[in-house]
Amino acid sequence: MAHISTEPNFGDALSLVRTCHLVRMLENCLYRAKSTRLQCSKVLVPRELTTRVAQEALQLSLNEPCGLRGCIIYVNVECNNKQVALDTIVYDCTVDPTFELKLVLKQDTQGWDYVRDLLINRTCFPSLFRSILKLSPKFQLTKRRLY
Repeated sequence: MAHISTEPNFGDALSLVRTCHLVRMLENCLYRAKSTRLQCSKVLVPRELTTRVAQEALQLSLNEPCGLRGCIIYVNVECNNKQVALDTIVYDCTVDPTFELKLVLKQDTQGWDYVRDLLINRTCFPSLFRSILKLSPKFQLTKRRLY
């Protein structure tokens, strides 16, 4: 007979909390960058993109001395084959960084240009659709140790 533990798994709970915190930090970064660095009115983010980024960052932090707390993330967006630096996220500013991650989010152009142009030409508010950035579900996350 298999034994099912009713005790809470604090490791999983802590991972979930850290993932959710990083998701919120990434969403805030994109929100701030849309009017400053990206010069657009909206950023369309695929479902679960920020969650997948946060989960991968958590995986990359498992072998680090301070885990995710020792992480700095440089957030970039690749638009028209050029990278735009959006922001730097420091997960925990009370911990000296032990590694850095470079996140490159990519612009999704498949089909969107056609839809956007259609909306621009057939609406009363063309400027609303001209300044929308749609992100691809694909991203690149690279790690560099600082020790």
